[in-house]
Amino acid sequence: MSSALTAEIAAAAARLVVEEGMEYGPAKRRAARDLGKHSTRSAEMPDNAAVEDEVRAYLALFCADTQPAELAALRTVAAHWMERLAEFRPHLTGAVWRGTATRLSSVHLQLFCDDSKSAEISMLNQGIDFDIGSITGPRNLPVDVLSVSSPSRTLGEEVTVFLTVLDHDDLRGGLKPAANGQTQRGDLATLRRLMETET
Repeated sequence: MSSALTAEIAAAAARLVVEEGMEYGPAKRRAARDLGKHSTRSAEMPDNAAVEDEVRAYLALFCADTQPAELAALRTVAAHWMERLAEFRPHLTGAVWRGTATRLSSVHLQLFCDDSKSAEISMLNQGIDFDIGSITGPRNLPVDVLSVSSPSRTLGEEVTVFLTVLDHDDLRGGLKPAANGQTQRGDLATLRRLMETET
């Protein structure tokens, strides 16, 4: 596939990420379909780094006057839940961590627990309503994902917070930087430093 077509899919996916709040994988697949590439192979898709570059460019061009405040509001929601669930070593990941989130984005937190059910028990004891789903975890085994709806006074709407419950031993490997040198997650202290810098 030509690099021009790869770039075209990346740009189209970035628009879907920003305008519809889609995750990168589904956005790339839909972008390829929208461009008439129904049989696009995974090897022909742009990688997430290419989409991320396009997302940042799109935000800078079209959302520079609104996105920083929306990101700050979402990081405030994240900090609230990280404080509330501090005993489970919460780390922020996803678009809110990377700085590319808009009001359509969800907050993604990872909890590192000695007992996978301890987070659920704590939330039940706190009277927190949540739903339970699952995804494939670091060891290719299913892990629980708890979701809660959290109000944001700044945004004037509810924000979905996803809490992925991981094993305590997953934390060490989870702090390694990606191939591009960027960290994929951060704890509350690091998030607060980010927020202070941007303020």
